[in-house]
Amino acid sequence: MWGLFPAFFVLLEPARPTVILAHRILWTLVFMAIVLVVVGRLGDLARIRARTWLLLATASALISLNWFIYIYAVASGRVVDAALGYFINPLVSVVLGMALFGERLNRAQLAAVAMAVGAVALLSSDVGGTPVIALALAVSFGLYGSVKKVVRADPRVSVGVETAIAAPFAAVYLIGLQVSGVDTLTGQGPGHGALLMLSGPLTALPLLFFAAAAQRLPLVTIGLLQYLTPSMQMVYGLVVGGEEMSAARWTGFALIWLALAVFSVDALSRAFRSRRGACANHDDEQTTPHLGRTAGSHRHHGDRDPDERGADVAEDQPGGGGRPVDDGGTGADDQAAGGAAGGERVRHHPGSVPEAG
Repeated sequence: MWGLFPAFFVLLEPARPTVILAHRILWTLVFMAIVLVVVGRLGDLARIRARTWLLLATASALISLNWFIYIYAVASGRVVDAALGYFINPLVSVVLGMALFGERLNRAQLAAVAMAVGAVALLSSDVGGTPVIALALAVSFGLYGSVKKVVRADPRVSVGVETAIAAPFAAVYLIGLQVSGVDTLTGQGPGHGALLMLSGPLTALPLLFFAAAAQRLPLVTIGLLQYLTPSMQMVYGLVVGGEEMSAARWTGFALIWLALAVFSVDALSRAFRSRRGACANHDDEQTTPHLGRTAGSHRHHGDRDPDERGADVAEDQPGGGGRPVDDGGTGADDQAAGGAAGGERVRHHPGSVPEAG
């Protein structure tokens, strides 16, 4: 769905990007309010702490900026630049993880970041300046993901709160236009108004689907699948939008794709090693208790130490010897997250792309 956003936003012309953004915020809030009522999560709002409200307000500002830049890019015929921003985003997230969370980069990640820097330099020389739209999208969404990384809230609640924080500003802006004689909802006919209202569900639904997928698929798989979004956007910009691609620009994109290939292969190999190690540990856990009981089977139960007999009792009790229940949060807290066109996202390893558009 995110990959088709350029085609949808074109349908909203002649509305200005600021008007589209304001409607997108308001109708996303309406849709998410309905979702929270249906799933019975409105009560979560009363349990949000002051620090979390502050973090969500920061996230709201960042995602609103990201949405505006994206809408502006589509309206100005620069969809390929927007696609470049979301190609760069995983690498920006890696750098932010190092800068903000003290995470270390391995050699493959350093090489990927270096290639991305070279690609940006090449693209800058080709267009006669820094690719502002691409970098602004990548940085704003990377910062948004960094904020959401430390927010402990159900992704549906967090998206609702983020839009609720931005909604008053959007409402005041639209009311001001209406008072000045600019009809932003029905001025272009009921069909145009319906499309503006549809921007809310179309923003929220991919985020909800993303959160659901995050609980069912490995993070590496999700990260790789999200490269489909900028790929679809790039194809749209070239085929439908007729945007030009010089040789230097193709070379810059090729460097970005090479950097992403290095990054993805490294992520896949680390995930494979981690899974193999987990399987080995599981096999050890299955084998060790069996061997231990065999060794002790030659002794009479009454001849054993009290501590040993106590261990057997604990082992026979429901839950005995098991791990304590983790009641610190839901699975969604650890796996799903914010986004949005950008939230809404997976509580991801830096470099995975939570959302786009």
